[in-house]
Amino acid sequence: MNKIVREKIPLVHCITNYVTVNDVANAILAVGGSPIMADDIHEVEEITAISSALVINIGTLNERTAASMFAAASTANKKNVPIILDPVGAGVSSLRNKITERLLKNFKLAAIRGNLSEIAFCAGKNSSTRGVDSNDSDKKFSAAEIAKIVAEKYSCIAIITGAVDTITDGKNFAQIKNGVAEMGKITGTGCMLSGILGAYIGACEDKFSAAVSAVASMGIAGEISFEKYSEVGTGSLHIGIIDALSKIDDEIISARGKIFYED
Repeated sequence: MNKIVREKIPLVHCITNYVTVNDVANAILAVGGSPIMADDIHEVEEITAISSALVINIGTLNERTAASMFAAASTANKKNVPIILDPVGAGVSSLRNKITERLLKNFKLAAIRGNLSEIAFCAGKNSSTRGVDSNDSDKKFSAAEIAKIVAEKYSCIAIITGAVDTITDGKNFAQIKNGVAEMGKITGTGCMLSGILGAYIGACEDKFSAAVSAVASMGIAGEISFEKYSEVGTGSLHIGIIDALSKIDDEIISARGKIFYED
């Protein structure tokens, strides 16, 4: 899958949050995609129309960018451009809830990626998101069950990231056990993954396998960086992830991927 991404160089249009926008762009570049970070209402439709994927991240949500998200999503559906939704902090405020629900209700999504609390909200559960982090109280939910509900309800690939990542399209199911806990000390690893998902899903016909490869890539990159920079600090770990992503290939994923499929 990584080879396909690097050969096709998919254009990934990101309407994402300003805390991590630079990291997302660099992550997409590292895996072989081409990012464009445009969120003005007057150009999002034109840019989406020529893109391979649209990534919507509600991390720093406001009414101006929400309007752009809806306009871009409408164009994406008309042009069969896959949409990846990252419902950051869904469940924590009425504004985020309203925008997330509108995106879920009105647009066809290719993939939804978030932590357990965020995806539980998308499943219609009474989740208790703690800011942009998953809440320990939501561990009462089964990630596999929540992901299946979302995948079937919205006919998409549901991805729940955490200590173990869960991916399903309602028929196929995979868990990935790559990554290190220290990745949680870096702002933006989830946002970067959503951008990488845009590159992989935008370039590959087999969307489920593309999602699995994207998630594994990010986890493996975290491991490689941690092996090199664990004694240095999280700043070096951060940059090391981008370095590792730029060197990831299908052979590395095959050799290091801790990917478990179930029927």
